[in-house]
Amino acid sequence: MIEKPIPPRPGRGAMAARLAEILRVDHAGELGAVHIYRGQRAVLGEALGHERIGGQLAEMEAHEAEHLARFDRLLTERRVRPTALAPVWRLAGFALGAGTALMGEKAAHACTEAVETVIEQHYAGQIAELEAREPELAAELSRFRAEELVHRDQAIDEGARDAPGYALLSAVIRTGCRAAIKISEKL
Repeated sequence: MIEKPIPPRPGRGAMAARLAEILRVDHAGELGAVHIYRGQRAVLGEALGHERIGGQLAEMEAHEAEHLARFDRLLTERRVRPTALAPVWRLAGFALGAGTALMGEKAAHACTEAVETVIEQHYAGQIAELEAREPELAAELSRFRAEELVHRDQAIDEGARDAPGYALLSAVIRTGCRAAIKISEKL
């Protein structure tokens, strides 16, 4: 399900306000993703017998850190404030990552699949919204979305859907991600 593009609001400065929401929420999402992978790596990264997933998590975290660094620059360049909830998203991301990793590798992969599914859909909606008025940003988001899809597909290949309580775990994580998106756009 791709998010529908949000129609432009009327009035002076509406486009700039919408762009600020997009940059703020994307920055918040990448911040949360970095901390999810850090939480997973804190549990599984150096654990004996988990070398394979440790390497995968490090690679995915590096991609998210690259995205986060780009959004850091965009916020500065466009004079957009980050979300006021950044400390909450850091803590929540780490807790989600560590918590799912403590449940096992498959649960950690289920977390990745759920988060990346929501994020790629979110990016798809933004790309459709921005293609005409911010084509360079839309192209960057397209590249980031492609990397999120790789993470999602890798998690599925590694058994995300075989995690204990997968349906419930995935639904809760997706709902939390969608709520975080709505909150971070505004705060």
